[in-house]
Amino acid sequence: MAADRGAAGPGEPEPGAGEPEPGTKASAGFPGASPGEGNFVARNGIGELADVMGIEVLEFTVERTVARMPVVGNRQSIGYLHGGAHVVLGESLGSIAANLHAGPGRLAVGVDINATHTRSATGGYVTAVCTPVHLGGSVTVHEIVVRDEEGRRCCTMRITNLIKDAPAH
Repeated sequence: MAADRGAAGPGEPEPGAGEPEPGTKASAGFPGASPGEGNFVARNGIGELADVMGIEVLEFTVERTVARMPVVGNRQSIGYLHGGAHVVLGESLGSIAANLHAGPGRLAVGVDINATHTRSATGGYVTAVCTPVHLGGSVTVHEIVVRDEEGRRCCTMRITNLIKDAPAH
């Protein structure tokens, strides 16, 4: 059952109290993206789950992909940003970056992801920066670092994607 993102729970600020609007499209425009890069995400999006979680892509290139996500609406019952929310953010960025690298007629699919959580966020936004560690013809590896609004590292992830031919439609 999906949580009602519009209702404040115990200890939560009322909706609209400095927090993002629910349902912000993750596939909105991307400052700094080239027309080809922007078209990739405009055409494909970054996924329904990313949209539901309020993920916003801020930069999108092969060398660097940046997005932010609201903490409110993505927290555990104790008020901390859910570890799985970090992983959704990281996997979303690593996947779109790997697919951009893969190019036309190719598809990148995740085969491994790991996350180390080092700090908890309780409000505002977290920002993730995804950079390539390895960009090969058959495998990509990306590191994703998530920071809170004060710039403190909250989570470090690594995702490995396999690049293969896209299925014929």
